[in-house]
Amino acid sequence: MSNARHMAGDMPVNGWIDRAVPASLRPFLKLLRLDRPVGSWLLLFPCWWSLVLGAVAVDVRLQDCIPSALLFWVGAILMRGAGCAINDVLDRDIDRLVDRTRSRPLASGAVSVRAALILIGLVMLAGLLILVSFNMATILLGLASVPMFLAYPLMKRLTMWPQVWLGLTFSWGALLGWTAVTGAPGWPMLALYAGAFFWVLGYDTIYAHQDREEDRMVGIGSSALALGERTKPAVAVFYGMALFLFTLSAALAGVSWLFYPCLVPALWHAARQVHQLDIDDPSGCLAVFQSNREFGWLVLGACLAGHLSITIPGSG
Repeated sequence: MSNARHMAGDMPVNGWIDRAVPASLRPFLKLLRLDRPVGSWLLLFPCWWSLVLGAVAVDVRLQDCIPSALLFWVGAILMRGAGCAINDVLDRDIDRLVDRTRSRPLASGAVSVRAALILIGLVMLAGLLILVSFNMATILLGLASVPMFLAYPLMKRLTMWPQVWLGLTFSWGALLGWTAVTGAPGWPMLALYAGAFFWVLGYDTIYAHQDREEDRMVGIGSSALALGERTKPAVAVFYGMALFLFTLSAALAGVSWLFYPCLVPALWHAARQVHQLDIDDPSGCLAVFQSNREFGWLVLGACLAGHLSITIPGSG
């Protein structure tokens, strides 16, 4: 079925929120994008990747990482929701001019700015309560990310490359997962962070092509406008850099040899994304963007395989 039957702009229609939540609460949950979980997964995966690689580096059992993994899961949902709400507060006038976004709760008037700010405060407080359950290194890094989340919506007004800022921000979990298990920064963490940066730069450039012409009309920047017809080769380079840096991070962490063949499906997935990408097809761009959730699972699978202790002679 076409997206038009399920979406009003970029807001899902007749999803679980519309079916199960009282009407008075629906706009607030939609403001947090709880009906569109892909973004939360994309924020979460660098946390989980680095958590597993950190466990490899300091020889921690995977089962001992489960509590942290669950906290990161809840934290990713909360912080992604807060980030989307902040973005919508600042962009509400622009969103009214763009077909895809004019049905969002703030742009449509379903939620007031005051109510949105109260909701953002409550969600960020909940996120802080989760953060303080980690060690001090992770707490400090987590607090350092808050100004970056707050500043992101302004970047599209200041630069043609707001996706660079998003890459720096949305990859932050690669730092948090590592320190949560190791207690200190390390080179594998930095390599993974750099790889996640290029991954975000690639997939959000794809996402930005949905609004390319509207962005041009209202005068805001995006890597989709900056790259134009060069997008496909650029995304191929971004994904190639991401996979190279993921491999470097894993090697520095000391993964077993199983990581490397298990990363091949992620390589295939990235290549398929580039092959299928049509920058003039907004619905196709959305589908390719959303497929990065599967890419994230594939990389996580490789990290988990790399944690296995193999007894085959000659294995790492």
